[in-house]
Amino acid sequence: MFGNIISIVDECIKIDNAAKRVEASLIGMHLVFEDNHKVVCEVSSISRDEISCVMVGEFMDNVFYSGVIHKPTYGSKIRLITREEVVSLLGNQKVDSEGSLYIGKSLAYDGYNVSANIDNFFSNHFAIIGNTGSGKSCSVARLFQNLFYRKEYVPVNSNIILFDVYGEYKPALDMINKTQSCRCKQLTTNTVNTDIEIIKMPIYFLDVDDLALLLNADSSSQLPIIEKALMYVYLFTEKEEDVITHKNNIIAKAIMDILTSGKASTQIRDQIVAVLSSFYTKDINLESKIVQPGYIRTLRQCLNVDQTGKINTMQLVIEFLEPFINEDLHLNSSMKAKKYTLKDLYSAFEFALISEGVLKSDKVYDENNVLKVRLDAIINSPSAKYFEMDEYITKEEYIRRLFTTITGEKAQIVNFNLNYVDERFAKVLTKIFSKLFLDYSILLKDRGEFPIQIVLEEAHRYVQNDNDINVIGYNIFDRITKEGRKYGVVLGLITQRPSELSNTALSQCSNYLILRMFHPEDLKIIKSISHSVAVADIEKLKTLRPGVAFCFGNAFNIPTFARIDKPNPTPDSNNAHIQNIWFNKK
Repeated sequence: MFGNIISIVDECIKIDNAAKRVEASLIGMHLVFEDNHKVVCEVSSISRDEISCVMVGEFMDNVFYSGVIHKPTYGSKIRLITREEVVSLLGNQKVDSEGSLYIGKSLAYDGYNVSANIDNFFSNHFAIIGNTGSGKSCSVARLFQNLFYRKEYVPVNSNIILFDVYGEYKPALDMINKTQSCRCKQLTTNTVNTDIEIIKMPIYFLDVDDLALLLNADSSSQLPIIEKALMYVYLFTEKEEDVITHKNNIIAKAIMDILTSGKASTQIRDQIVAVLSSFYTKDINLESKIVQPGYIRTLRQCLNVDQTGKINTMQLVIEFLEPFINEDLHLNSSMKAKKYTLKDLYSAFEFALISEGVLKSDKVYDENNVLKVRLDAIINSPSAKYFEMDEYITKEEYIRRLFTTITGEKAQIVNFNLNYVDERFAKVLTKIFSKLFLDYSILLKDRGEFPIQIVLEEAHRYVQNDNDINVIGYNIFDRITKEGRKYGVVLGLITQRPSELSNTALSQCSNYLILRMFHPEDLKIIKSISHSVAVADIEKLKTLRPGVAFCFGNAFNIPTFARIDKPNPTPDSNNAHIQNIWFNKK
């Protein structure tokens, strides 16, 4: 049925349909054009007169390479691909073979499997995309099961983090614990009525950027206060006698700033009283004695406002404070709190606010005080439990424990159930944890010795074009997609709305599994990231059945459609059974 080549334009070849029959079953299958080279093409459409196909690769020394260097001549011999050549295109046919991951059954070739190269897939960022109802959650669960249910070549040293937005993957992943070699560890944001370990990260792990995210800072001008609070927290974790000189210096400077602010005397008095009610030492407090010839007054008494509206003893207060001020006195790098609590950090924030002299400016005070207010809200909410640790722990030990089950076994995958926190806080948790993993990996002596795969369910809710770039100078997910791969930190994006994702993050993905897609904006995004894929294949995405994925990227030899097996057990992601609920007579 294959006649002569009619035309070769770019990557598209049209040949004469010599049999004048429309064999729709050939669409999606492959032809080989043989002369001096063996070029492989995928059949994209068939009419009574023409067969159109797209070049996808070529065989050189009986090895298939994607992409085309040589093009066929008009005199090439044209034939259907052989069974052995199909295997070269679709990947290893054994479901637990070394170096490959079984994806599903080929749609084009009945009885053949589609596999991905494990190294190329999990050492590069990847995306799994599909509308609601396309079978996305089931497909993700099945891929994890394919990875961990293996009898041979089991990934016992893998370190996978799954951020599970709705807590739907627990039933699908718990069965991994029934295997001989692998374990799935479950963590939850449910702080009540649970026998599952609560997600926790010590507050002292968080640096300036992390706290800016946690406290929803909206301007880079707020970073100095956060930085100073982190420096001052040392003053609230050490013995008073070891830090009193520094405290006296800061308190004296703050009060001096208020005294010289030019505000009304009553405002000056009230602000100083407010400061010394919260922060004081044995040397500087409201009851400190100010001794003058013939009488002794307390600091509080020296702040009294007379009938003329003035503080007559202001000079006495200034003279009392001056000996405590030392412009050369600063906290050094060795004075860093090793361990502290949320309340310690709150006190440090208050201290930072008064030391910065923000009390002299209502605008500056309001802008920075909001951070303290938000921290107080966390302290008095269930979210405080996520940052409480009874013992001091290093980041190295923390990460080691994270990938260890309660029975002391190595956990190959850790499922973070984020279902019990709001979307903003869930986004913050994913960001600070992801940053922790990247920072840890960067500092490893041997680069990439502890690879971590971070998989984000509903990624469009978190991997966005946020204001982070304007506040802290970068978006952690964009940074991971640009820098993480060389340190072994890989991002997996699972989403139903690629058009809402950060353009940078999505563009850095090397492998894609695309399930059914409808939305025009989303399809436009898919087309932009799959420029080497036939347009006809993109159009098929609109009509795919649930669980069928279009697979392409550097882990696949060719772009191909695969039917992903149903997971066993399934994730808890089914629709409500309306008929049973509405019409069931109790």
